[in-house]
Amino acid sequence: MHTYHRLPGPLGIVLLGVLQILVWGGSFFLMAVMADPISRDTGWPSQWVYGALSLSLMVSALFAPLSSRLVARYGGRPQMAASGAVVAVGLLIMAASDGLALFLLAWAVIGIGMAMGLYEALFATLGGLYGEGAGKAITGITLIAGFASTLSWPTVALAIEHFGWRATCACYALVLIVVVAPLYWRVLPAGGRVEVPAKAQAKGEAVGVDRGLYWLLTSMFAIGAIIMTAIAVQLVAVLQGLGHSLPAAIGLAAMLGPSQVASRVLQILAGKRHPIWTALAWVSLVLVGLLLVTLVPAATAVGLLVFGCGNGLRAIVRGLLPLAMMPPAQYVLLMGRMSRPSLIGQALTPVVGGYLFEHFGSMGVLVTLCLLALTNVVLVGMVMRLRACSPADFQRL
Repeated sequence: MHTYHRLPGPLGIVLLGVLQILVWGGSFFLMAVMADPISRDTGWPSQWVYGALSLSLMVSALFAPLSSRLVARYGGRPQMAASGAVVAVGLLIMAASDGLALFLLAWAVIGIGMAMGLYEALFATLGGLYGEGAGKAITGITLIAGFASTLSWPTVALAIEHFGWRATCACYALVLIVVVAPLYWRVLPAGGRVEVPAKAQAKGEAVGVDRGLYWLLTSMFAIGAIIMTAIAVQLVAVLQGLGHSLPAAIGLAAMLGPSQVASRVLQILAGKRHPIWTALAWVSLVLVGLLLVTLVPAATAVGLLVFGCGNGLRAIVRGLLPLAMMPPAQYVLLMGRMSRPSLIGQALTPVVGGYLFEHFGSMGVLVTLCLLALTNVVLVGMVMRLRACSPADFQRL
């Protein structure tokens, strides 16, 4: 029988959250502040520079199932510890890149590091170490990691201003090499390997998991990731298209971060309940927020606050809902495979969103996002009906 470890204390949760901030800031969030300086300095076309992140997400999607299989087979601590070094290697290649091909190679390497060390890999690691008890750790970590863009963007931008983008990449890589592996090795215990059927171990199949449930959850998370990415990439432009000035659009967009963190705090204070209710709150708030922005211009600020509160719950649901509905062994094995459609969707979103914005304007983008959000509400309803959680679970509300 699999023996689970005792959960890390508050300091351990904080350190894991900080480590996620460092790896997210050096990978997924980096291009938001670094793309323009790179394009100006090198003369490379901006679409290729921004497209490097899409390449990175595609590579991450390719390696994510393997990442989960390795966590299931060997435990997650070695992989999580190595993730910072892999991202650092990508950043060093990026700093030394004298041509676009080498720059794209750097982002392919960063994509491997993202598959090794971002949320899905960490959630799988925690599931293997702590079983169903991992939910408390996941909630705390996502609360802290919610500050990733808030902290990394101004820090990286300041470093670029004073030292240039190449030196900033090299310095960030050094921080990852020095900090990530020792802290993961200290906070995460050894072990966490789970026993899964040989067929599932070899192919990452959803053995022992209802296939309908698996695809419903995977679809929900993919749609949520697409909506989040579209808002992150296009919100300022969409708000300007609705008639807001650039400063006003930036100010409105800045409301998302605090509201996302606030919803995670409320989730912690709300106490224990079945995560299907958190999922219902997530998709409902996202839909209501988008509808307000789309249909009630005077309520744009309120709509973005509501959307932010819903989107803040998304990462928690990604970690907790599968954990509550799957055996821990399958949870560990399948987290990476479930993330693949989300990552592919995120990689394609800027291209599709740009097409919609160019041909149909801000309303075209918003109406599409509203339809996607409505689809997610329906999917959550189907999960509730398909899974039919026990009355005791639903009475925790």
